[in-house]
Amino acid sequence: MTSNKQRAISIAILAMGGEGGGVLADWIVDLAEHSGYKAQSTSVPGVAQRTGATIYYVEIFPESVAKAEGKAPILALMPVPGDVDIVLASELMEAGRAITRGIVTPDRTTMIASTHRVYAIGEKSAMGDGIIDSSKFIEAGQAAAKRFIYTDMAKIAESTGSVISAVLFGALAGAGLLPFQRKDFEEAVRRGGVGVESSLKAFAVGYAQAENPVAETAVEAAPALAPTPKTGHPALEALRTRVDALPEAVRTIAAEGVKRMLDYQDVAYAKEYLDRLQPIVELDQRNGGGTYRLAIETARYLALWMSYEDTIRVADLKTRSARFRRVGDEVHAKSAQVLRINEFMHPRVEEICDTLPAWLGRWIMQSNGVRGFLGKFTTKGRIIQTTSLSGFLLLYFVAGMRRWRRITMRYQVENANILAWLDRVRGLAASDYALALEVAECQRLVKGYGDTHERGSHNFRAIIGVLEQLRSKGDAARQVRELREAALADEQGARFNEVLKRCLAA
Repeated sequence: MTSNKQRAISIAILAMGGEGGGVLADWIVDLAEHSGYKAQSTSVPGVAQRTGATIYYVEIFPESVAKAEGKAPILALMPVPGDVDIVLASELMEAGRAITRGIVTPDRTTMIASTHRVYAIGEKSAMGDGIIDSSKFIEAGQAAAKRFIYTDMAKIAESTGSVISAVLFGALAGAGLLPFQRKDFEEAVRRGGVGVESSLKAFAVGYAQAENPVAETAVEAAPALAPTPKTGHPALEALRTRVDALPEAVRTIAAEGVKRMLDYQDVAYAKEYLDRLQPIVELDQRNGGGTYRLAIETARYLALWMSYEDTIRVADLKTRSARFRRVGDEVHAKSAQVLRINEFMHPRVEEICDTLPAWLGRWIMQSNGVRGFLGKFTTKGRIIQTTSLSGFLLLYFVAGMRRWRRITMRYQVENANILAWLDRVRGLAASDYALALEVAECQRLVKGYGDTHERGSHNFRAIIGVLEQLRSKGDAARQVRELREAALADEQGARFNEVLKRCLAA
């Protein structure tokens, strides 16, 4: 039992897999035991819909006090709400998790957290923008904790070639929360014996950040886009000239659209993008009052729609050298280590047909026998190792099919839908500019592939299908906006169906 005069120091560490939470707990235990303290450490693994999330819990108590009282301290196995001195969070949502569990309290707890984000599955798969506002986590941390120290520790770890645990350990030392000297912390890292030099570099930066914290925002503003450089290539220069001739308000987003088309397909596709955008710009000049909102949004969503995600695009992205380098950097692979990347693929019959010539794809889709036969081979996914020769060549072959993309069934379907959408926007722009803008933004619903694309396309068609009915009732722009936001709100479509019935009944 602990003394009434002396309490154990309690430390909770919330970290995800691969971030060194266990190493951090070991450093703290080693630090305490070499400084005359008894220490106990436990861990409880869990799931955070991103990667394995674990709570490590450490309590330390001075041996001198225990000996003086002739009693061994009883140390807890898990953090108790309202009874935690220090919380170390490896990521902003982990800090939020600590707050919701009640282990961060304003009368006692100092919380140290990294402000970077690793998005949860729910955030990434949301129909709309499902990313939780990082500033809300910051506000919650400031309100919940007695003291809140935060900075982007992932960036520090990357710049020092280390991991977040070393930065957190440095911040713990710099905050002056434990009765030990800086050299004691550094000696614990050295005794660990793994990645000592890089860990000490990260430790030093984390120490400085905590010792003299600098206020920062949770999300940095996006850097301004640089002017499009001259290429010297005649076809590319022609595209550049056309972009520069656009109104200034539209130029930046159109330039990004052209870059996207070049990356996705070819020069002719980029030219087609500008050909389709130009009539909208001209309509906006006559009807938009100088805001160019319709042209800007159409340029944005036209680029997104024309670069729809098909099997060819997925294969292309997964076989790029930049991706292999990025994955290697993320897992801190050394030059002497072998990196293997396993991809889980689950193409449906529909995706296979989408990649085939249009006539063949339609024939298979309309033939129950052939479709059923192919379905037997697509009921289960398969693992493809893109770092193996066979796996890489398979996806590389699929990626190379982009030169024939225009003859595929998916291209013809998407192209027809794009043209119909643009015709609708153009037809509305002169008579109802606000409604044209809302219809342009409805493209947000059409994204992804597989079930996600199917759901979004269904909702898009449903809105366009009732457009004339909504126009006859008046205030159609507001109702289309409400329907779009309802469609983005949930995957099941319950809210969308509810709003649709209300709009049609009004």
